[in-house]
Amino acid sequence: MFNRLFGLAARRDTAVIDALYGEIVAAARQPAFYADLDVPDTPLGRFEMLSLHVFMFLHRVRGEAAPLPDIAQELVDEFFKDVDHSIRELGISDTGVPKRMKKLSRMFYGRVASYGEALDANDGAALAAALARNVRPDVAWPHAEELAARMFALRESLAAQTPASFSSGHLSMVSPSTEAAA
Repeated sequence: MFNRLFGLAARRDTAVIDALYGEIVAAARQPAFYADLDVPDTPLGRFEMLSLHVFMFLHRVRGEAAPLPDIAQELVDEFFKDVDHSIRELGISDTGVPKRMKKLSRMFYGRVASYGEALDANDGAALAAALARNVRPDVAWPHAEELAARMFALRESLAAQTPASFSSGHLSMVSPSTEAAA
């Protein structure tokens, strides 16, 4: 009761979300994605990698017991707050932000659906096709299969982590190389 009265519970939850989101952002910023896999090092390319890693966490915790659904929702809220802040930093006007946010949210939830279907079906070809369509739609991208393999390996790594560790803000999102995935 005193924790809620004085806001201590909220601060603890914020610390958990900050720790989880920090790990997700660090994983999405790994130089290997941009240098080795030719993901564009642009705002949209970074959005793709961040979206992918947020999705991987959400995919892992779906169906888990409380408090993970609340944590997942808070993490999505933090992600969209971060996206909003980023597009404002890019110079998008206050009147243009809602339109861009709507488009980016549709993009994110479209990716959640296509990546989730492919992962659930263990369909590497479908996942690679979805990644190629989203990450590098402008060129024939030879690294889609490698990124798909990394996602399957990351799924296994996340499956080995406990819900209790997530609830306490501990998450490892090391993106394995394809050697580890093979």
